[in-house]
Amino acid sequence: MPSELRWIILASLVTLAGCGGGSGSNGSTSSGSPGSWTAGVFEPSATFANQCASPRTGTDPTTGKRYPDVQGSTLTENRFLRSWTNELYLWYREVPDLNPASYSTPDYFNILKTSATTPSGNPKDRFHFTYPTAQWEALSQSGVEAGYGAQFLVVASTPPRLVVVAYTEPNAPATTPPANLSRGVKVLTVDGVDLVNASDSGSVAKLNEGLFPSSAGASHTFSILDPGATTPRTITMVSANVTSTPVQNVETITTATGTVGYMLFNDHIAIAEQELVAAFGQLAAANVSDLVLDIRYNGGGYLDIASEVAYMVAGRGATTGRTFEKTVFSDKYPTLDPVTGQAIVPIPFHATSQGFSGPSGQALPSLNLTRVTVLTGANTCSASESILNSLGGVGVQVFQIGSTTCGKPYGFYPQDNCATTYFSIEFKGVNDQAFGDYPDGFSPPNATGTVGVQMPGCAVDDDFGHALGDRNEGRLAAALGYLVNRSCPAASPASASRSNVRTIQAPILGEGLLYKSPWRENRILRR
Repeated sequence: MPSELRWIILASLVTLAGCGGGSGSNGSTSSGSPGSWTAGVFEPSATFANQCASPRTGTDPTTGKRYPDVQGSTLTENRFLRSWTNELYLWYREVPDLNPASYSTPDYFNILKTSATTPSGNPKDRFHFTYPTAQWEALSQSGVEAGYGAQFLVVASTPPRLVVVAYTEPNAPATTPPANLSRGVKVLTVDGVDLVNASDSGSVAKLNEGLFPSSAGASHTFSILDPGATTPRTITMVSANVTSTPVQNVETITTATGTVGYMLFNDHIAIAEQELVAAFGQLAAANVSDLVLDIRYNGGGYLDIASEVAYMVAGRGATTGRTFEKTVFSDKYPTLDPVTGQAIVPIPFHATSQGFSGPSGQALPSLNLTRVTVLTGANTCSASESILNSLGGVGVQVFQIGSTTCGKPYGFYPQDNCATTYFSIEFKGVNDQAFGDYPDGFSPPNATGTVGVQMPGCAVDDDFGHALGDRNEGRLAAALGYLVNRSCPAASPASASRSNVRTIQAPILGEGLLYKSPWRENRILRR
């Protein structure tokens, strides 16, 4: 797990996520001759690939092939990153060209990005990160990650903090006795540290270690407040390797407009494919006339899975011969994909399975809908936003209930070098109408804060007082009402939920930041 991502409850998340490295002017972190660098002159990245300060030995358990690493240095690793960025980074013209001999490798990668901003003033590139290659390969395929099976959401990151359980995974430490955590549980202390009020760095480190364990087998004690309770209880949980269940709560709801299908879809990871096929098959058999797709916590993942979802919503009539998404690279590559070397071909709406977690080539079920309602939030990102954009691009009406999405029309191919997998923006995705300009996200009407591209629907706070899929849960209830009469519920003040975080006299409402590993928060292409 990247270290900076474990500090999610610190005051300034943007500063941490975007921090660059300081110059190592004494040269103690680099080797090689500083004179070998000439500003504006770039050798091919292949010249420096796999030349590592600490080369791996043996065989890659994922591919069965021997590691390609040879002895190199921090400088050769940095020179690889510099050339690779110049070759593939979408905004390569906006990257500062600084001496690779003056930085450690992590610090150097952090500065190899644009400093430009979006129309709202947010950093244009908020999505630059690395991951240990072994962990990336295991996690992206299996959905297994160390944790408790409770997804914690940070509603307030500064004292008085508010951290609640957004959703849980079945048969995990968090959902079995004695923990029995559920949506809406508040975390009050971690290993005796006051989560609400602690401010010193040592306490914050303990809070993050307890909330987001880096490995299985870690034992931590929590004081929690259950929904509706006035007295806290104390539990101890031991982290485990938890397998995600990306698709949950698939059900049908009878309404005045007909039978509405609902599903919670949390991650575009490989194991989601077969779960999605089963869910859409179940709803197709029920002849649903509408779908509420709950992706409020879906940070993205594999773009091909997003294409499958969009097809299963709309069916052949709207999608045959149409583009789900076209990848647009930098001006260096108008026609060729620079990673695969193949001609850039738009990604279609996949009508058959792509073989992520089952056989490829199987016909996918479809609901053949002309409209879909999506539940969104600040954690709806990347491949999830592609679903909204692509369906709108072929004339499917998209109703948005919730809050503004994260704004990430960008993606990349993961790049391994010397046991680290690098993620640097390489392309933008556009729909069938060649639209992909939503760096500030998609927004329902009357959304507050940063407002992106508007869609019809309702701005509704997240409601932690009801289970996901409960028809009385704020966003789902608003969606069902909107389908009937196109009206929105009265706005509820989210600030009321933060006035006293130790009690639950009123429903917890609002929006927060959901910690997820980077492999679950992106738009990812396969080679």
